[in-house]
Amino acid sequence: MNLFGAGKPDHPMADRKNAQRVLAELPPQDLKAVEELAHLHESVSAAEGFKPEERAQRLAMIEEAAQPRLRKLGNEYLAATRGTRGSRAQETLLWTRIHGYWHQAAQAYARCIDPKASPEVMLGGLRAAAQQLKWQQLRYGPVDATLWGLMNRLYAVGEARAVPAAKVEFLRAAMFSASSPDSLLGPELELADRIIAELAAGFAIARAPGPELLYWIDLGQPMAPARITKAALPQAPGLRCFGPGTACATLRGMIERLQAKRGVPPELKLGPEHDPEVVLGVMNHLALYWAPEPPARKHARHAMTSRMTVTHGFDGVLQALGGESDSLDFGATTPGESWTVENVSAGGFGAIVPPSKNEWLKVGALVAVQPDNTGSWMIGTVRRLNKLPSQETRVGVQTLSRSASLSRFALKSAGEAHGVILPGAAAGEAAIALRAGAYPPGENLESTVGGKQHVYMPQGVAQRGDDYEIVKFKEMIRE
Repeated sequence: MNLFGAGKPDHPMADRKNAQRVLAELPPQDLKAVEELAHLHESVSAAEGFKPEERAQRLAMIEEAAQPRLRKLGNEYLAATRGTRGSRAQETLLWTRIHGYWHQAAQAYARCIDPKASPEVMLGGLRAAAQQLKWQQLRYGPVDATLWGLMNRLYAVGEARAVPAAKVEFLRAAMFSASSPDSLLGPELELADRIIAELAAGFAIARAPGPELLYWIDLGQPMAPARITKAALPQAPGLRCFGPGTACATLRGMIERLQAKRGVPPELKLGPEHDPEVVLGVMNHLALYWAPEPPARKHARHAMTSRMTVTHGFDGVLQALGGESDSLDFGATTPGESWTVENVSAGGFGAIVPPSKNEWLKVGALVAVQPDNTGSWMIGTVRRLNKLPSQETRVGVQTLSRSASLSRFALKSAGEAHGVILPGAAAGEAAIALRAGAYPPGENLESTVGGKQHVYMPQGVAQRGDDYEIVKFKEMIRE
């Protein structure tokens, strides 16, 4: 209680040896340990009597104890999003604990920020806020604007005190946010974050526009990064323009080596478990958004407001097209949802999804869409996803086919399988959506259509989702 003058704070982490004992006695269960570590961040940052350097040391000890547990839980979460193990409830619990930890860590460091705060406190705050932003993006938002207010304030302090590492930490988060993360799957988001971390030292930032400075931000505002357009930039002391700098050339070199060797560049330290094709796809995504010219839309969009019925998943598509499913879970397929269309183009549409328990909704999800007052179904995949503070969700859907048809295909090695034929733009080409795991790679498909025998010769997998894969084929008709 320090009744007789100044002394150590009344907190179990006040003494360094006692703090080590507290951390050594954390529960063996990672979820419980991370929850307790989050509470320690909160209590240490709020307790009175700590000297600034002692408080910073204790926060650093807490973060060090949390890192291996957070990595393990993060891997479990990504595995759950792939559907390889765990339930939706477990996925939600993992996300809540991990995000909750980073929230408390960011707030703890923020409470310690003052003109004399150590660089370690400032960098810890930047890391924690950036991780919180990433975990919000892993659920496709909504992204908390006040977090960017904290990020911008922390970087402004680091910049004023000429802390070089502050620039790297800030630009890592800013470039991640600017690289269209709302169009990547969870595992791809994690890969993008790791690739960006390796390239962050090459990013550039300045007080005025310049070559390769594609984005801007106002450090005096709680705003996320925005792409520089022809519109005039605000005349504000907090204006900063930033971009990929020399990292863009480094990234292009990595892409060329990956394309030549079909192996992940060892300098990325991603490990052998990552599919080179997935890594290449993420790298190409980053290169696209780091190019001097923003990605151009293939088709013009037109604003409109209408309603449409949407079913989802491979079984939902089969049901919409009038087919039957060989899945034991087909009876559990949810009824069609009603979405509001905002805009349409020849290649797809944008829509607003009302608040609902649509846990299935993620980038890559397969959907069947029927506009109101029509009897036809379009097949598409979700390509962009952004949850709004209103609990609604804004989605972008790419149209795969407006004339899809069902068929049963003979497989030499596995009997028959349902499939959805998505006619190609050119004669003799087709893509076929099949249930995930049903198609033996490299095998021809055969089907009878209109009394004629059709043979489909595989050309490669176009895309995969949780419960489907779409394979490109050359089509031949036997006379």
